[in-house]
Amino acid sequence: MIVAALALAVLSPADGATHCEYDRSAMLALDLPAFDQDMSGGWRTLETKGCVKEAADLIQVWRKAHGSMGPADTLLSWHEGQLRADVGQYDEAIRLFQAGRHPAADDAKWGWNLYVDGSIAFLRGDRRRLEAARAQLSALPRPAELKDAVGPDGKPRTVRWPMNIRVLDGFLRCWGQSYKNAYRCPVPSS
Repeated sequence: MIVAALALAVLSPADGATHCEYDRSAMLALDLPAFDQDMSGGWRTLETKGCVKEAADLIQVWRKAHGSMGPADTLLSWHEGQLRADVGQYDEAIRLFQAGRHPAADDAKWGWNLYVDGSIAFLRGDRRRLEAARAQLSALPRPAELKDAVGPDGKPRTVRWPMNIRVLDGFLRCWGQSYKNAYRCPVPSS
């Protein structure tokens, strides 16, 4: 019995690689919404199975196959960076987060780049810069476009403002933990 268990352990992939396999051609054939925004499709199918590095690698391959796509590439750089940070590849994540910045003129009232700054500060272990980014983000006034926001169903919806502030709060609350844990750190509702 023990010999059979040892043989099975030796013959089975220790890293669970087989459950991380996917149809590369099918994934590369997906358009951007299907690849990135379908919460139960595209690269997210790998992440859901715990294949986080494989999901990051797939995004990288998809981006190269489809070329630079302006704002869409910025979004994919960000998502790949988050996955790289989840698996501890902080230097690569920082590079991708930098690529995920929005043009300053487009971002002035939205604060995305402050969220980027705070995320990078967390990865670098720079609490002072994280606190500064959080303070600047929290000081942004709600844009007029969000006052009468509606959802895809046409009904009014409330958009939490400032966007992404809870993530930076989680980084502060769970300071010293991994990105993966701190990103998901519970922050009490205010």
